[in-house]
Amino acid sequence: MSDKGYRYFKVTVPEPWIAHVEINRPNHLNAIFQDVWREMRTVFEDLSTDPSVRAIVLSGSGEKAFSVGIDLKWASKEGSPFIPAPNEDFDPARRATTLRRWGVEFQECITSIEKCEKPVICAMHGYALGMTADICSAADMRICSKDTVFCVKEVDLGIASDIGILSRLPKVVGSYTWVKDVAMTGRNFNADEALRVGFVSSVFPTKKDAVEEAFRVARNLSEKSPVAVQTVKHFLDYSRDRTVAEGLQYQIAYNTSAIQTRDVPIAISSMMSKRKPTFEKL
Repeated sequence: MSDKGYRYFKVTVPEPWIAHVEINRPNHLNAIFQDVWREMRTVFEDLSTDPSVRAIVLSGSGEKAFSVGIDLKWASKEGSPFIPAPNEDFDPARRATTLRRWGVEFQECITSIEKCEKPVICAMHGYALGMTADICSAADMRICSKDTVFCVKEVDLGIASDIGILSRLPKVVGSYTWVKDVAMTGRNFNADEALRVGFVSSVFPTKKDAVEEAFRVARNLSEKSPVAVQTVKHFLDYSRDRTVAEGLQYQIAYNTSAIQTRDVPIAISSMMSKRKPTFEKL
C-alpha cells in the first residue's frame, strides 16, 4: 500500500501483512493538533478494512519522542477550542454545543485505534506525554524503550481529559489508586513503573529494540487466521465493558458464523502435520 497522501503519518508495509504507522512530525517532537488526529482516524479506518494488512505497529518518528502530546502552540492560539476568539459568541449553551461536537469528533479519532479491526501494537520511546497516553491506551498492546517518560498531563493544563485515558487506563492497569495518582498529579512515570502496573507488557533497551519486538509480535499475529485474531480482539473489547453473562451470550451468537471459516480445518491440519498454515485474505 502507499501513503495515500497522508501528511502527518508515514504508513508503510515493510513486510507481508504488517503495516507500520509512524507519527511523522519529528521536528515538532510529534506534537499533535486537530489536523493530525483527524488524519489518524483516516489512517486507521483505511487499515481496518485493508485485506493486505493483518497487524499494525504504531510508533513515532525521530529519536526523541513518540509524541509530546498536544501541540501547545496550536492550543494556545485564539479561536482554538481552549482559547475563545475575542468576537466569539459567548452564549454558554451555544458554545457548549460547539465544544461538545468538537469533543465527540476528537473522541472518535482516538477510538479509531480501538475500533480498528486489526490488532495494533504500540511501540513507545522517549517522551510519551499527555494525550499520547490516550492514544496508546486505545491500542491492543504496548511496549516501550527504557528511556520512555510518560505522564497524564491534562490536569496541568487546567482540564480533565475526556478523550479516553480516564475511561481506558483503569481497565488497562486494574488499579484506580495508581490511575488517580498519575491523573490527578500529572507527574511523570518511567518505563519500569509502567511495566510494574501493566501499562506496558515489556521494556527494551532502545527504540530500535522496542520496534523490532513490536514487529516480532505483529509477525506472530499475521501468521494466524485473520478471522480468529480479529474475532478475539472484538470479543475482548466487547466483553471488557459488560458482564460475563452478556459477553458469553454475544460471543456464542457471533461465533456461530465465524467458526464456520475455512481457516479452522486449515489450522487443525497444519498443527497435526507440524507445518506452517497459509490463510486467505480477509
